[in-house]
Amino acid sequence: MSKTADEDDGPLASSGQSDVAVRLTEVTKAYGKGESAVMALRGVSVALYKGGFTAVMGPSGSGKSTFMHCAAGLDRPTSGVVHLGEVALSRLREPKLTEMRRDRIGFVFQALNLLSSLTAEQNVTLPLRMAGARADEAWLREVMARVGLSDRAGYRPAQLSGGQQQRVAIARALATRPDLVFADEPTGSLDTRTGRGVLELLRQVVDELGQTVVMVTHDPLAASYADSVLFLADGRFVGELTAPGAEQIAEWMTQLDRSVADQGGRRS
Repeated sequence: MSKTADEDDGPLASSGQSDVAVRLTEVTKAYGKGESAVMALRGVSVALYKGGFTAVMGPSGSGKSTFMHCAAGLDRPTSGVVHLGEVALSRLREPKLTEMRRDRIGFVFQALNLLSSLTAEQNVTLPLRMAGARADEAWLREVMARVGLSDRAGYRPAQLSGGQQQRVAIARALATRPDLVFADEPTGSLDTRTGRGVLELLRQVVDELGQTVVMVTHDPLAASYADSVLFLADGRFVGELTAPGAEQIAEWMTQLDRSVADQGGRRS
């Protein structure tokens, strides 16, 4: 579940906030300076809670990717604060920030970034090996079983289907037992049936493993697998749906697209 700006009770306190996975407080992100600056996020405040599956949607240029990058510590906000649990990511120096991303955040991207020379299992454990850490063998076996790849652990990416490759990427994101998993258009390059399997898997890791997942998507059907859907427009959160169906989500997106088109017409 999430809590948007109108309900926000400020930055994380040192107690009473242990159920919060990530919180953005008055986060603004500008690219460029002066009159040519582009405002990607405008004072965004939102809290996402542990054990939830949240989808983030919005028209093209609404700030979805920037939101994810700031929330995941991949980019620093121009102003405002991002907390992972009780740690202020936006105030960490780069070496510590890199360590936090590696140890506490998992990423699933549309571009899978699998190494063709490595097996599925080796791709899953690569981030751990690069960090000089050893994989928990029992957890690794469970993760590979959860994603349905126990019998494909020794296969290389070229020997796997697109859906199986995406499952390798999900297993890699889970290998470090992260506090939070960000998924950026995880089904964008998959056919409908394969994409459904990936979404069911994300739903499963939330329901059965207690994982926290934040998914950026443009697809109403994909978003319907989430517990809640947050809508961005022009760098601001403008609404939320809880346990919505795909049709309801599609209606919201149609309204937002029309609103953006109308504003563009008025500006021209």
